[in-house]
Amino acid sequence: MSVTNSIRKVITASSVGTMIEWYDFYIFGSLAPIIATQFFPKENPTAAFLATLAAFGVGFVIRPFGAIVFGRLGDIVGRKYTFLLTLLIMGGATFAIGLIPNYETIGILAPILVFVLRALQGLALGGEYGGAAIYVAEHAPEGKKGYYTSFIQTTATFGLFISLAVILTCKSFMSADDFSTWGWRIPFLVSIILVVISYYIRTKMEESPVFKELKAAGKTSKNPLKESFGKWKNLKLVLIALFGATAGQGVVWYTGQFYAMNFCIKNLNIEAAQIQWMLIPVLLIGTPLFIVFARLSDKYGRKWIMLTGMGLAACLYMPIYHGMAKQADYENWTRVVNDTLMSEVKVDSVSQIQTVTSYLSYTNGARRIEKLEYSLKQTNNKVAKMTSTNHLPAKNIFIIGLLIFLQLVFVCMAYGPIAAFLVELFPPEIRYTSLSLPYHIGNGVFGGLTPLIAESLVVTTGNIFSGLWYPIIIAGTTFVLGTFLIKENRRLN
Repeated sequence: MSVTNSIRKVITASSVGTMIEWYDFYIFGSLAPIIATQFFPKENPTAAFLATLAAFGVGFVIRPFGAIVFGRLGDIVGRKYTFLLTLLIMGGATFAIGLIPNYETIGILAPILVFVLRALQGLALGGEYGGAAIYVAEHAPEGKKGYYTSFIQTTATFGLFISLAVILTCKSFMSADDFSTWGWRIPFLVSIILVVISYYIRTKMEESPVFKELKAAGKTSKNPLKESFGKWKNLKLVLIALFGATAGQGVVWYTGQFYAMNFCIKNLNIEAAQIQWMLIPVLLIGTPLFIVFARLSDKYGRKWIMLTGMGLAACLYMPIYHGMAKQADYENWTRVVNDTLMSEVKVDSVSQIQTVTSYLSYTNGARRIEKLEYSLKQTNNKVAKMTSTNHLPAKNIFIIGLLIFLQLVFVCMAYGPIAAFLVELFPPEIRYTSLSLPYHIGNGVFGGLTPLIAESLVVTTGNIFSGLWYPIIIAGTTFVLGTFLIKENRRLN
């Protein structure tokens, strides 16, 4: 078998499995508004949605623990068998979410099961990415590690893309009521077929040549946790990877794709299907840029490509999101709501108007405005009808798509080269453990909590743009630290 064919099989086996795991992970986030009504009490829709985002966030927060557990296993037992195990855990947890009865059927047990299964998903994903990236990098020839590992980088975006495509396809074959009642379970349940296929493909692959050499020479680490985090020489590299690269890369990734979608749906009140259909071509066109920037990093270095993406994001998020709001005609919609509240509901102060309109924006139509416990004396039927049935028509969905695409460029710059950067940063005997922890803290904690933190800031302040300050501060800080801490370091293994 030629080297080219061999590396292609390695990339295919690693990428397909990782893409499926990302698909499993993101169908939960893509269906968050429906999941909120299924597994949490319906009396307070805002609290239910935030609880759903918290459950989504649990999967990210626990990823560093998965990195420790499976990273250690990968450095001792091997790369291949570790990410076979993570694939099965992820697939099983996803399938089980599709089987959980709703809150009305089993009560508090429903959200408990959701949190437990999300934790298992996060634990598995904590071990998957590092194994796949290292497995590909340790098969790749020198000078092409960025290029070959970039195919792993595309899997997260392809996973989001496929999750949207499956959800929209299911919606197109059934009524909205049927999808909200039972159809949402289909994307969770069908994933088990993909997992079985991917598992079979991976079982046919051999162990990484670098790990086989280490094992044959008796040089595998006996205690990778101690060596990674108990020795300052290696711990310093872990901290540089986290605060100089992955923290900023994580918030840029989730802001540019996942939060951008939620912002349009929840804060700008654009119909969900309109945004989701628009995102599909944006993701398809933008995804090859992961490979482009990673390949450039093979030639010009990883550092400045990654940091430039983070720096541009920190500087341009505010004007980009203001531009999205302008194209959605958000200010006109807010003015209409304010005028209606003033004339029909007779609120007493501007602050009450701001509070209510923020809530209307946040809940995408405030379907239960009558249940708000504000000091409003009455809720006019005209207001209730307006806020419960009308979605804001985007004035120019094409321009909004271009602005999201621009954010995706930042994502590709920051994320495309980072797998090769992390693999080259750490010695092979503790690579799985050392790489996985900073990656998953950066992406799982700093990045994964972006939707929850950003939306909480929006609700607290009543300003739909206030949530952007979180990714701006994290990306900006990482840019500054990375400028001084990161050195180009290409290992010959």
